[in-house]
Amino acid sequence: MSAHIPLSLRGRGAKAGLIALPLGIAGSLLALPLTAQAAPSPDAVISEVYGGGGNSGASLTNDFIELGNAGSAPFDLSGWSVQYLSGSPISSTKWQVTPLTGAVPAGGSYLVQEAKGTAGDTALPTPDATGTIAMSATSGTVALVHSTTALTCLTAADCAADTTVKDLAGFGTAVVREGSPATGAGNTTSVARGATLTDTDDNSVDFTGGTPSPRNSAGDGGSGDPTPTPSPTDTTPGGLRIHDIQGTTRISPQNGKSVTNVPGVVTGVRSTGSKGYWIQDPEPDQNPATSEGIFVFTGSATPLVKVGDSVLVSGKVSEYYPGGQSSGAQSVTELTGPSAVVLSAGNKLPAAEVVDAGTIPETYAREVPGGTIEPEQLAPAKYALDWLESREGMLVQIGDSRVVGASNAYNETWITTKPKENPTPRGGTIYQGYDEPNSGRLLVAPLTGDPLHADVGDTLTGTTAGPVDYGTYGGYSIQATQVGTVKSGGIKPDVAKKGKSNELSVATYNVENLDPTDPQSKFDRLADGVVKNLAAPDIVSLEEIQDDNGAKDDGTVSAGKTMAQFIAAIEKAGGPTYAWRSIDPVNDQDGGEPGGNIRNVFLFNPARVSFVDRPGGDSTTGVQAVSDGKKGVKLSASPGRIDPASSAWKSSRKPLVGEFVFRGEQVFVVGNHFNSKGGDQPVHGAVQPPVLGSETQRTAQAQEVNTFVRSILAKDSKAKVVVLGDLNDYQFSKPLATLTSGGVLTDLINTLPADERYSYVYDGNSQTLDHILVSPAVKRPDYEVVHINAEFADQTSDHDPQVVRIK
Repeated sequence: MSAHIPLSLRGRGAKAGLIALPLGIAGSLLALPLTAQAAPSPDAVISEVYGGGGNSGASLTNDFIELGNAGSAPFDLSGWSVQYLSGSPISSTKWQVTPLTGAVPAGGSYLVQEAKGTAGDTALPTPDATGTIAMSATSGTVALVHSTTALTCLTAADCAADTTVKDLAGFGTAVVREGSPATGAGNTTSVARGATLTDTDDNSVDFTGGTPSPRNSAGDGGSGDPTPTPSPTDTTPGGLRIHDIQGTTRISPQNGKSVTNVPGVVTGVRSTGSKGYWIQDPEPDQNPATSEGIFVFTGSATPLVKVGDSVLVSGKVSEYYPGGQSSGAQSVTELTGPSAVVLSAGNKLPAAEVVDAGTIPETYAREVPGGTIEPEQLAPAKYALDWLESREGMLVQIGDSRVVGASNAYNETWITTKPKENPTPRGGTIYQGYDEPNSGRLLVAPLTGDPLHADVGDTLTGTTAGPVDYGTYGGYSIQATQVGTVKSGGIKPDVAKKGKSNELSVATYNVENLDPTDPQSKFDRLADGVVKNLAAPDIVSLEEIQDDNGAKDDGTVSAGKTMAQFIAAIEKAGGPTYAWRSIDPVNDQDGGEPGGNIRNVFLFNPARVSFVDRPGGDSTTGVQAVSDGKKGVKLSASPGRIDPASSAWKSSRKPLVGEFVFRGEQVFVVGNHFNSKGGDQPVHGAVQPPVLGSETQRTAQAQEVNTFVRSILAKDSKAKVVVLGDLNDYQFSKPLATLTSGGVLTDLINTLPADERYSYVYDGNSQTLDHILVSPAVKRPDYEVVHINAEFADQTSDHDPQVVRIK
């Protein structure tokens, strides 16, 4: 299971901007703030702070502080300094001082170079002043001071009372700051004001994280380019159009630069979460690689523009990486710290491009082994990701489209633009391999309106339209301003066949962090699934059973209350009175939700199957396969855990092993929950092919289980072994190849038709993370995946259970 955040909730620093709105008299304009106090500073302020110079991952070699001047005259810096204080000062902490000389030009910048680190390969533009302060990349305070004597204030109140302090910029967890500290600073990101140098005396509002963009008093940003001076009420379009800003690669050629009076028509407004609006140029160029749309980020300020407004927008061009650049995501080209002039309202929108089955190329992405696709020239006719990037911020529309990923809690729904692309019998899109990500998938995220409540196989009928956006969770989406109507496809929850009296039925079910703090309705629905949909299996291997108080991290590790409540719910639903076995984990050592202590648990029906209890198993002792005379093999402890001290299981669930007897026959069951895919780079990201960082640990875990199964079979080649659970990887992955190596196990998902091999739906791809595998002695297993959750908007878990019946 992986956490999900909607595209609109980006969790980054807010920034306000200016907007000029018509008064209702032709040609009359008024500059109105987007927040009550927002106004450009009349003279010098701190405009940008970067403390990551020379740090790991940084391209710039030095820290820097940039000053800006929105006034009409130069700002004399004689006798002034910039000073730095650590984010969490103590009584012995001292301000560090860099004296300044010269002036900040009217409408210009002034660059102060600070300490050099050991990494990076790009020098700053020629600085106007030089210091040796080694600033923190993530937390600290910079002050603009009318003195070269070190400040002595160590609190926000004391510094506000010091008349020599003209401006403060606190970031990260800084104690000294104006309002709340700015967020978004790091090794590769600075915090900066917008082009208008808005100063609300709240650092969290005035500064936002983004790509460092140092600029000196000559207007040099590293390539000799001058900074344009914006004018909030100037109604003359600037020299750059949106397609000039977007360029023909993923990174804007104007990145980090300020632009003035970029013309466009507002095509969509986002008034919640990460607020802003999209504009599109109604006069496109003829280059298919350059987008004509762009997102204008207003941060916490609600946009005052409306769809159909013709605007001129000034601001700083920024490349925003949702999830951070290290996540492997692509960036979104945006205008930040904006000011806007509304020229007219009610304008016709640019025509939305129609997307149908033949629009998006079949090949998903170009591969750049060892690099990223960011600097590559876009080829929208060849690659799906390039086509989508070349439409970033632009209006597109789809017609009747099949739903391939059910609506989630954020009202996001996956559709396919290619109805014939790898369909499943129930209406999804099957994921069959790393080289087939299914290029027709597209996320629909309505900006307004009622929840869709669509299931896989439904159809979103009529027209759905809006600007194209990009986010970490899902990649490219339609931020829909117009949404079609959901027509049911009629899928129903599966019901498994009931096993015969001489068949042992064994199931696996991820119950998604079940604990007594969950509502009783969750227990009841999961119980119904076990009894009615799984036909009350003889053994159920459960994943994600939490301790008795869930996420409360107080040292509790027992799960007796959780299991008693679940067993009672099963019995109430008409099922058997199950018994259970498990081993409590060491507190906070098995991963999952902090404090929850998730673990694997065996439920079993004692009227049908016996559990062999053999002492010696605990959270830190590994179970062994040992010889048992004529019987061949037995477990050294039952239940037991496979090599819990192995580094393979660090911060991950240890497999639970149990010895069962059914109708006199010995059966070994191994319940698993391998480490999650968190940390893998996204399939839609900038690195192609994506780096699967989490795969290394899962492969080591698979080797541990494979070795254990081999040890059983070495003592009894006819031993019946069932290995099952949430393995968090695909049937074609390296961990599954490792787990089945040597022919010791057969992955039963591969016995199904190719278009039915799924138990989970992620980003519109029907895929399998859950598996049941059996040893060679298990003949003619009767296996099925029971689809009751993953394809439905209303689901009790994000996984579908599965069951095998063994004679």
